[in-house]
Amino acid sequence: MSATEDHPTPQFADAPEGGGRFANWRNLPRRSRGLSLRTLVILRWMAITGQSATIFAATAWFHFDLPLWGCLAAIAASVAMNLNATARLKRSDGSTRIHLGFDILQLSALLAFTGGLENPFCLLLVAPVTVAAASLPGRQAVLMGLLVLLATVCLFFFSLPLPWQAGTELNLPSLYKIGIGMALTTGVVFTSAYAWRVAADAEKLELALATTQDVLQREQRMAALGGLAAAAAHELGTPLATIQVVAKELLRASPSDGPAAEDAALILQQAERCRDILKRLSQQPEEGGIAFAEVGLKALLEEVVEPHRGFDLAFEVSVRTASGEKPPRVRRLPEVIHGLSTLVENAADFAADKVRVRALVDAGFIEIEVVDDGPGFPADILPRLGEPYVTSRPQGKARRALAAQIAASVAAAAPGRKSKKAAAAIAAPAPEEIAPSQGGMGLGFFIARTLLERTGGKVSVGAGDGGKGQPKGARVTVRWPRPALEVAS
Repeated sequence: MSATEDHPTPQFADAPEGGGRFANWRNLPRRSRGLSLRTLVILRWMAITGQSATIFAATAWFHFDLPLWGCLAAIAASVAMNLNATARLKRSDGSTRIHLGFDILQLSALLAFTGGLENPFCLLLVAPVTVAAASLPGRQAVLMGLLVLLATVCLFFFSLPLPWQAGTELNLPSLYKIGIGMALTTGVVFTSAYAWRVAADAEKLELALATTQDVLQREQRMAALGGLAAAAAHELGTPLATIQVVAKELLRASPSDGPAAEDAALILQQAERCRDILKRLSQQPEEGGIAFAEVGLKALLEEVVEPHRGFDLAFEVSVRTASGEKPPRVRRLPEVIHGLSTLVENAADFAADKVRVRALVDAGFIEIEVVDDGPGFPADILPRLGEPYVTSRPQGKARRALAAQIAASVAAAAPGRKSKKAAAAIAAPAPEEIAPSQGGMGLGFFIARTLLERTGGKVSVGAGDGGKGQPKGARVTVRWPRPALEVAS
């Protein structure tokens, strides 16, 4: 089957529904954006500036008796950490958790020198946990929260007295420290949970935006291709009319049983087919209400397959329902007809002997799969399936059959040895010698997938049913929810 395009896309998967209020915990490891090292460096410089200004104001203006060397040592450690991080800006290793953990320990040490939980600046311990909840995976954010809670317990038992004005002493009761510790714990839990939820909603919005942009891009491509199709239908009308006129003249001037008449008739037939294709391309979707008529599912598949019969291939068409009920009637949408027809044509071009088109109807969906026994999708094409102008199409059977018809007419008109030679070439045509310009543009599968997904279908590709030692084959599956395709009874 043709690997003309189409992906993964780009495609996304939402979190599974259900699971109660803790369903989001399944996604905890997925948030791993972190913060850029430059952002962490800037935030730490701001913290260093604030800590230094506070120490200076407490000692110079309020004349508090601070353990100055201990406080300066804690600030110096933060400066050294930031200088080291600045030197590694160009080769950031994404160690956000390490930097946030250091900030928690540095701030805890500074608080331990200046009163512990009695120091009102202990509220700043909430900041690193909030940043971790908004930017780190769930397990790492939880570890940051546990580190702050551990620091809170240590500050309750181990800290120097709160510095105060000379000649006075401030003694706060233990109950006050317990209250501060509980308030800090509550703030850490609720603030981090709030930040986590906001970040999760932001990620969903980013995912929805990316998906919407992908859909819009594909729709723009389709609109551009539609304009090109209309232009082609307009520009090619005149040359086709000229070809038909010349072919009719050749048909009149040639003996009815001669090879020239056969060639002229074949040219007329193919030119008429081109005119029909161009007519369909230029037709507005709202024209011809019959295109939206309902039809049996088996009849729809037969309509899709019928134009591709007549070559050296066996087509197997079947419909199976899960409960053995009668197959449903479906809408005869032009997008479905064209999309499935392209998939069948690709399968016919690449199949060795057989193409299977099967529909499976279940309680909630209708699934149609097209399977061939050809070489399958090349490994280098699969990652780019869905992109326009990506193709691995070699020589299609339909094109080889047409080339064989033309060669047969030429061989019939050639006398003697030349005729035998042409007949031998027809009997065993070399792939590289037939239809040198028949390579695909890589748009067929892209257009087919876009049209089918526009009707609510989901297209997936994979390997066929080829056994060991046989060609693997290719499989393309399209699945619709039943309401998207089935006619309501």
